[in-house]
Amino acid sequence: MKRGLIYLLLLLAVVTGCKDKTKRLPFLGQQVDGKDTTYKTIPAFKFLNQDSAVVTNKDFDGAIYVADFFFTSCPTICPTMHRNLLKVYEKYKGNPEVKLASHTIDYKYDTPSKMKAYATKLGIKGTQWEFLWGTRDEVYALAERNYLVSVGEDKRAPGGYVHQGYLVLVDKDKRIRGAYDGTVDEQVKQLMADMDTLLAEYKK
Repeated sequence: MKRGLIYLLLLLAVVTGCKDKTKRLPFLGQQVDGKDTTYKTIPAFKFLNQDSAVVTNKDFDGAIYVADFFFTSCPTICPTMHRNLLKVYEKYKGNPEVKLASHTIDYKYDTPSKMKAYATKLGIKGTQWEFLWGTRDEVYALAERNYLVSVGEDKRAPGGYVHQGYLVLVDKDKRIRGAYDGTVDEQVKQLMADMDTLLAEYKK
């Protein structure tokens, strides 16, 4: 009898332990200083969106979000990236815990009105998906130093700009939790699965 009770208690302990071990996403950009580990976070920023309204990092408080870098006249990867990102938008449309942030790297041409037309063509309404404009120095520094995405001007490149097609997943504490090739369907599916995992982390 006692042996049976012990086995039952052990079984309950295993089951309980399994329930507690929920999946968690890794952190990108870990920095170790002695015994302390810190994580790269997205710093404060201020841009104009497609409605010419000022948008800051505080507008993303309380939400996870996906960030990318593009330009509206891009003839190469951007159309595919944003067709795929549109799937993400549709899945989480109306969810206040999820936002999207697309930063233009064409600071000369992509005025807020140009981005408004671009967003409208995609069928985007409201501010859950923000299209953000800033100066060259602001946007390029944020991309390369903080989102770890390479961007730049190149007269030899189609459209005059080069950039990587990453969709970067950021948590509610502004930490990077994943990066996905926005031109690859399977990686976009993984992004959405990881977004569900990340949202679940905050429901504990």
